[in-house]
Amino acid sequence: MSHKCFISFKTEDSDYKQEIQEMDDLDIIDKSLNDPINSDNEDYIMQKIREDYLNDSTVTICLIGNHSAENSILENQSYIKRELQASLYNKPNGILGIVLPNMYNKIYKGKYTCSECGQEHNFVNINNDTTIREFNYNYYLPLDEDKCAWSESDRYCVLVKWDDFIESPNTYIEKAFNKRNDDIVSKIKVYPD
Repeated sequence: MSHKCFISFKTEDSDYKQEIQEMDDLDIIDKSLNDPINSDNEDYIMQKIREDYLNDSTVTICLIGNHSAENSILENQSYIKRELQASLYNKPNGILGIVLPNMYNKIYKGKYTCSECGQEHNFVNINNDTTIREFNYNYYLPLDEDKCAWSESDRYCVLVKWDDFIESPNTYIEKAFNKRNDDIVSKIKVYPD
C-alpha cells in the first residue's frame, strides 16, 4: 500500500532526498516540496507547506545529517522544526528518521552495560546535538518507572541507518506508518520543553 510521504531535510542533504525520490522499488506517493515557495515570509511558506504538502501526508521522513541538530549555532532549524511539529499535530504522521552516513559515528555508539538491570543495551545518541528536539523527544519518550531502556514499542519515531533504509525502504516507511495506530501516540509531544 502506498503511503503519502513528506521528506524533511536540510539543503545540504538534498542529494539524499533526490536519491529517495528516484528509487525504483519505493512504493510511496511523494508529497515533498521540490521547488522553493516564492516568498521571504517564513509564516506564509510554512502555511503553504502545511496546506499543500503535509496536510494529507501520513509519513514524514526526516533526513538526519550534519546540519539537522537543535544545538547547531550555524543553522536555522525553523523549517525542519515546524515541518515536524506540523507532522505531529492533530492526527500525527508516522515519523521515520534516516541517519545519513556522515552521522553514523555520532549517533551509533555501540553497547553499554546497564547499571539497573545488568543487561547490555545499544547506545543511540539521539539528542539536541544530533537531531531537532521534536524528533529526539518523540524517539526517547519518557519511560514507565519499571523500565531502564527503550524498546521499539517505547518510541514513536522510527530510526534507521541510510544503508539499511535503501535495502528495504518500504519496510521502514510501513513501520513509521503503523506507529500512528499504536498506544504510544498518546505520549507524543508536538512542542517538547
